[in-house]
Amino acid sequence: MRRGLLSVVAVSLLSFLLVACTNEGDSNAGGESTNNTDGKEKTLVFGRGADSYTLDPQNSNEIETWLVTKNIYETLVEFEKETTDIVPALAETWNVSEDGKTWTFDLQENVKFHDGTDFNADAVVYNFERMMDKNHPNRDGGEYSVYRAMFNGFKGEGSSIESVSALDENTVEFKLAEPQATFLTNLAMHAFGIISPEALKKYGQKINENPVGTGPFTFVSWSPNDNITIVKNKEYWVSDLPKLDKIIYKVIPDNTARFTAMKNGELDIMVGLNPSDLKSVEANADLQVTLRPPLNVGYMSINNMKAPLDNVKVRQAINHAVDKKGIADAYFYGLANPVKNLLPSTSWAYNDEISGYDYDLEKAKALLTEAGYPNGFDLEFSVTSNSRIYMQQPTKMVEAIKSSFEKIGINVKVVTLEWATYLEKIRSGKHSVGLIGWVGDNGDPDNFLYSTLSKNNTVVGSAQNHMFYKNDEVSDLLLQAKGIMDQEERTKVYKDVQKIVHEDAPFVPLVEVKEAVVSGPNVQGYFPHPTGAESMLNVTLD
Repeated sequence: MRRGLLSVVAVSLLSFLLVACTNEGDSNAGGESTNNTDGKEKTLVFGRGADSYTLDPQNSNEIETWLVTKNIYETLVEFEKETTDIVPALAETWNVSEDGKTWTFDLQENVKFHDGTDFNADAVVYNFERMMDKNHPNRDGGEYSVYRAMFNGFKGEGSSIESVSALDENTVEFKLAEPQATFLTNLAMHAFGIISPEALKKYGQKINENPVGTGPFTFVSWSPNDNITIVKNKEYWVSDLPKLDKIIYKVIPDNTARFTAMKNGELDIMVGLNPSDLKSVEANADLQVTLRPPLNVGYMSINNMKAPLDNVKVRQAINHAVDKKGIADAYFYGLANPVKNLLPSTSWAYNDEISGYDYDLEKAKALLTEAGYPNGFDLEFSVTSNSRIYMQQPTKMVEAIKSSFEKIGINVKVVTLEWATYLEKIRSGKHSVGLIGWVGDNGDPDNFLYSTLSKNNTVVGSAQNHMFYKNDEVSDLLLQAKGIMDQEERTKVYKDVQKIVHEDAPFVPLVEVKEAVVSGPNVQGYFPHPTGAESMLNVTLD
């Protein structure tokens, strides 16, 4: 232990490897071919509904990117395989000072990036300087919205990270302006994967198409809107891993077509199952299904900048005009539950004392009349055509909501867009209302509430708060909560925030969902992670 430092976590690499290997009995991993005795290449095909937005994890804020980059890049610390508990990754041990402002990480030794260059403390410093400094030479004008949200802004704009320094080749030190309760869980998030500095210098902005990390798989190719291929890193720093030779992430936008490909043996794993097909999967001896824990919330984003949606009574009317339970029952077949807040109900900060907006069309009409719209108004409703964890059938959900809206005089025009185009639209505030959701990146309520409700995250073009909801009291309370180390005190703050937000009605909370993930009978060691993107390190094909 360093002098003056209080040890918080010091977990050995050995325990990490034991955690990683508990679900596997195969001891033949490693070498030119992975865990097999027949010498055949082990290729897993992963079917999904949409393509990655980019392959630069630091300059992204969406699961389709991280689903792939999670296996190319690694973070200093990692989430345990089935939870958001922290285990070592590129950092072997860590300590925090008594005042909570200095974090020191001892890094794994003899780790190489895929380009053969060394992973070390200087590489960590370079990566964090890239994210926190707008003037960094390899930033290339990126938005880096996750860094901004999790660490309160960039350098010179209130970033909670004051400096990152290399104490020696294998020791890195973070200096914080104030203690941050979420610091360690933030570092484990997919967005903070460490990129080869030499690759950043070589590719510049094109790093988004040429990813180079330290992870168990290396990048091979990307055919946009078709597939991304990654292969086993034969020089991976953990011996005998990974167990697969190759992974192909295959895009099949239509859920039914994807399920057909799964049944035909063209896919080994698929996400985005129509919930109505779940019984068919359970009855098929050649398929297995696993439910992803519901660390997510699907909701309707209401653009608070646009009239008449800038009127709180109109937003409250919209909330009363959505039959959340009906949506959960009709489109999720028991895999979803209605929620009242922008937190999953399992969160320790969830305010269950709030009375949700009941489905009441007469009350909705009355509120519209009070707001000055007795005859309703015209409304554009945007939706993506691609399935998501929190809405496997988005277009059908919109049609159901449209029907209710028209009963209170709101005339709806539905605009359907491909995922990447849809993201750009709502992050730029070009939508009026749209279906979207949030998958928890680290399990902490801060990740849900600060990201989506703070006025600091309403930057046009990269807004995470794409309701463009700006309440000074809410933003101040959320910033205050980041520095409260006592969970009971933080809970009180978050519950107060949820009360205020409920009255302001800047969005319509809909459902939390247990996503059904389907796999073939030969897939072993796979567990869908609550954060929506999982390591394929231990997955094998029997």
